Amino acid sequence: MPCTFVPRTDDTIPLHILSEDGLADWSADQPEAIRNWIGANAFTGALGQSLVIADADGKPQMALAGYGTPTARKRGRFHVATAAAQLPTGSYEIASGLDANATEIEAIGWLLAGYAFDRYRDQSPLRARLVAPDQLDVQRIEAIVAGEVLTRNLINTPASDMGPPDLADSAHALAKQFDARIDVIVGDDLLTQNFPMIHAVGRAADRAPRLVDMRWGSSGPKLTLVGKGVCFDTGGLNLKPGASMGLMKKDMGGAAAVLGLAHMIMATGMNVQLRVLIPAVENSVSGNAFRPQDILTSRKGLTVEINNTDAEGRLVLADALAYADEDAPDQIISMATLTGAARVAVGPDLAPYFSDDPAFVSALEAAATATADPVWRMPFHDPYESMIEPGIADLDNAPKGGFAGCITAALFLRRFVTESPYAHFDIYGWQPNAAPARPKGGVGQATRALHAAVLPLLKR
Repeated sequence: MPCTFVPRTDDTIPLHILSEDGLADWSADQPEAIRNWIGANAFTGALGQSLVIADADGKPQMALAGYGTPTARKRGRFHVATAAAQLPTGSYEIASGLDANATEIEAIGWLLAGYAFDRYRDQSPLRARLVAPDQLDVQRIEAIVAGEVLTRNLINTPASDMGPPDLADSAHALAKQFDARIDVIVGDDLLTQNFPMIHAVGRAADRAPRLVDMRWGSSGPKLTLVGKGVCFDTGGLNLKPGASMGLMKKDMGGAAAVLGLAHMIMATGMNVQLRVLIPAVENSVSGNAFRPQDILTSRKGLTVEINNTDAEGRLVLADALAYADEDAPDQIISMATLTGAARVAVGPDLAPYFSDDPAFVSALEAAATATADPVWRMPFHDPYESMIEPGIADLDNAPKGGFAGCITAALFLRRFVTESPYAHFDIYGWQPNAAPARPKGGVGQATRALHAAVLPLLKR
């Protein structure tokens, strides 16, 4: 798939990106023939428009892409990717119209517009390829795009080919690529090594549960990423209805996101001591499935009453977070497709997150804006702590009533991190409708923002 830049050649076509209010000034400096061609094709600079202008021999001499108005641009992102999908075969170079930051965002969008999930069927490649802009760090951009491609591929792969062993194999491949260390605890060894809730959630499946532990880097601050790796979620004995089960191949989207972010970090040589923890399980139904009203004892020693087996993600994350916290890193970040409540609150496009650290919030919000990777802060609202305390056990995995579901889930996870700064992302990991640079299917959320924010944050 064409998700990389191409070299400049003699046939490279300059691309001018023109806003609606900038078209007239730009056109005034062009020959009359070009002005006439623009008028004849009703090119106004509106978002989504593109136009190729030929020379006297009929060969493309330049191309135009509409950049709309500031108001129109606020309603989306990766605007030039629309033109990239429309332009004819050739290599193009952004010649004018954007500052350096906008050029980087649009370049990333163009490369991502070339993504197609082609594991099971050939897909039409993007015909228009982009020449690397001179003023940008090309290797860094391609590393970021490659991390996003990894995330998308992992989420898009169905559970038949992306079960716990396959997810672990993907982590092994990433570790091998960057010479990282990796260890995987499998099956009943989870019990002997004190990961009881990961084992309980995954024990009913034919493919054994496991905990992936990858480490990279020997200097710099310690950053630990924890990703929910529920490779398929039937809901367990609290079985999901068919309509709710249809997208559950994406319930390992948190694991896919942290692996994609890990790729970005390692490929750009970030000076951190990176650790990635992924509890990889299937939440299945069989005679030994964990049950409603069971009480599980977690790695941390906290007891958890199971009031819904479909609230399993927080259980496997809890053991992994407790393990991460024992190392007391400088920052722990968890990412998970955790609650429907988060989707109801902010929809599929925003990545809601929880953090009580003003420095983390400030760095992330600035990076999210700069990278066109939107996030939305949600509260660790302490008065709701009583909602996750059932009385018969320390914690309730599924409080009754349904109020503040994403907040109570985040509060549940926070109970397992006591020694380290902690942030949690309740992502969706799925693009329900095609958008520029984001085809329908698996998608990364907040990873580009985190990549931009995390090192300055950890160096504070």
